[in-house]
Amino acid sequence: MLVGVDFGNDASFDKDLSELALLAASAGDLTVAKVTARRRSPDPALFVGSGKADEIKSLVAATAAHGVIFDQALSPAQQRNLERHLGVPVADRTSLILDIFADRAQSHEGKLQVELARLQYVSTRLVKRWSHLERQRGGIGNRGGPGEAQIELDRRMIGDRIKSVKARLEKVKRQRGTQRKARERRGTFRVSLVGYTNAGKSTLFNALVKARSYAADQLFATLDTTTRALWLEQAGCAVSLSDTVGFIRALPHKLVEAFEATLQEAADADLLLHVVDAANPMRAEQQAEVDRVLDEIGAAGVPQLLVFNKSDLLEESQQPREQADWIEVHAGLRRRRVFVSAHDGSGLDALREAIAEAAIAARLNSGQTSSSPDVRFASVSGDHESTVPDWHEHA
Repeated sequence: MLVGVDFGNDASFDKDLSELALLAASAGDLTVAKVTARRRSPDPALFVGSGKADEIKSLVAATAAHGVIFDQALSPAQQRNLERHLGVPVADRTSLILDIFADRAQSHEGKLQVELARLQYVSTRLVKRWSHLERQRGGIGNRGGPGEAQIELDRRMIGDRIKSVKARLEKVKRQRGTQRKARERRGTFRVSLVGYTNAGKSTLFNALVKARSYAADQLFATLDTTTRALWLEQAGCAVSLSDTVGFIRALPHKLVEAFEATLQEAADADLLLHVVDAANPMRAEQQAEVDRVLDEIGAAGVPQLLVFNKSDLLEESQQPREQADWIEVHAGLRRRRVFVSAHDGSGLDALREAIAEAAIAARLNSGQTSSSPDVRFASVSGDHESTVPDWHEHA
């Protein structure tokens, strides 16, 4: 059973819980019922309040649901109280995403990143789950709290494991840094695919470089970064193209921290291909969420090329008049946009041409330095100055 609560302060609240249903399906769960509620603020004990909790309990019994998933994050106390009240396991959005990541991680690095995020999540949920140890004694002749010694032992074990995983991830981060420096020495133009999960990044990646990365119509189909060389005939050179993990609304902060080494590929890129599901009615909100996470990881200043994927799913009246154009994303700021379909290959030539233009512009500008992504690249040919447009243009 899926539960979502609208507190009135989130314009992106999904009243149909469609994204949570997709997350549940990605985790292998079958949705039997959906419940939404409106509140001014979360109930400290049961999150939804006692009345709504009783309603959910009745629906659990009527549908024989095996568990309840909340679309918002629950505190450890709220989760524990809800499980006691409802009589079934209770999970929140963070826990569900962590389960999906744990199931999908394939590489050594990906598994370490997921383990770190899970350990940090679990470490906050040990309190008062050890009632079987209530008789355990504390210090000198004094009785300790319920399970006090066992909780502290588990906290220490988890803390030690977190330190160990962080140290191993730091080693991976250094290795990635060495690889990036090698590409920089070779003068390789670095392109990273970013976007909302299930926007078609991996399918587009495979179509561009003829790779075999796993791609499926599900959330977080791939987690591990894959980098391949992409030859651009127009530029007469190859660029490195990296496929990164997808973003999602309310992506747990601990996951962003854990995937720092992977997400650094986006922050260090010369160009971001921001893949957008053109057929999704929530594409504007999804774009904004991706931009928010990019800002959080220090990639907000990297030039972007918007790639509106799945154009084959657009209705006839929504089909673009031009394969490539410019779109205003903020007041006074425009970005280049290309419509493609990774499924049938339409628009890929226009996309390659746009990437080639960015690579050529960077090559022409290689002798200049600028801290602003909004500069215009210029090259001097004879007595005339030719200006190559940057990917961030002022309207």
